[in-house]
Amino acid sequence: MEENLITSFRFSDDLYRNSSGMARVLPEPDVHIITSGALRIPAHSSILASMSPVLENIIYRPRKHRSSGRVIQILGVPCDAVLAFIRFLYSSRCSEEEMQSYGIHLLALSHVYSVPQLKRRCAKVLGERLSTENVVDVLQLARMCDAPYLYLKCMKLAASHFKAVEKTEGWRFLQDHDPWLELEILKFMDEAESRKKRTRRRREEQTTYLQLSEAMECLEHICTEGCTSVGPYDTEPTTKKGPCSKFSTCQGLQILIRHFATCKRRINGGCLRCKRMWQLLRLHSSICEQPDSCRVPLCRQFKLKMQQEKNKDDGRWKLLVRKVLSAKAISTLSLPKRKRQELEDTHSRGIRCFRL
Repeated sequence: MEENLITSFRFSDDLYRNSSGMARVLPEPDVHIITSGALRIPAHSSILASMSPVLENIIYRPRKHRSSGRVIQILGVPCDAVLAFIRFLYSSRCSEEEMQSYGIHLLALSHVYSVPQLKRRCAKVLGERLSTENVVDVLQLARMCDAPYLYLKCMKLAASHFKAVEKTEGWRFLQDHDPWLELEILKFMDEAESRKKRTRRRREEQTTYLQLSEAMECLEHICTEGCTSVGPYDTEPTTKKGPCSKFSTCQGLQILIRHFATCKRRINGGCLRCKRMWQLLRLHSSICEQPDSCRVPLCRQFKLKMQQEKNKDDGRWKLLVRKVLSAKAISTLSLPKRKRQELEDTHSRGIRCFRL
């Protein structure tokens, strides 16, 4: 016990110093903290109570014998972890060595005694040092200590490296003693995979809408200015015109237009490529805001037909139009101001047919 007292006094000398290294003017300690190793740590009740509401309740709760000294027992963790914890209550600091050696114990102490500042730092440090070997143990602690940041980080690591985690001793212990947490991990993995699939599907859909929006721009470009092989009917083709900036889409659309103009099965509705062209023309008409001056063929006719059959509109078609308009707005906003102005000027020109 004498050796323990000497250790506590030395610790006290270091404990009662501020960041500048000057001794703080403090009264005599009025409370002792006893650890598992029978170490008695002298401390000040006012400082402990100001940093921890739990310690405040313990210190100021009614006692049977008023003359007895105040003693707080902090058991179940190493003595050095308790020393680091008390040092943090005095200085709001914790060394990297202490975090590395006693991070798990400090997280438990900060949760039990409601010290959120230390709890956040412990969660952050433990999250940075996660591995497949310790992730299950840290995950169990994060759940017991209500540390959502650390819990989520453990879940993500366990899900992304599940085959390696499954081989650890911690996972085997979990299967034998905590099947509910095992179920949580498996459920999280299933939900994560579902989220990935939904995200992938949305990305693919958005790509499709952007491609349709680009096709609408190319269609207007072909009908207004003409491109390499297809252009407005009343404009003479020129051999000097080079490929446009979106030629990969524009070229495919020109091939489709040339087929549409010469296909003999188009009248009977038996050509899939012609049906696709009809759909593109209808889609353009659905998003066009100037049908009277628009130079895309059949734009005004499609618009009038849609107005006559307003009550028969397909809900899926309306959704497609909204998605394409949204993609068009996003792509337009990403353009420089001069390009946006040129795009607006393009809408004010007119034609009805193509020159092939």
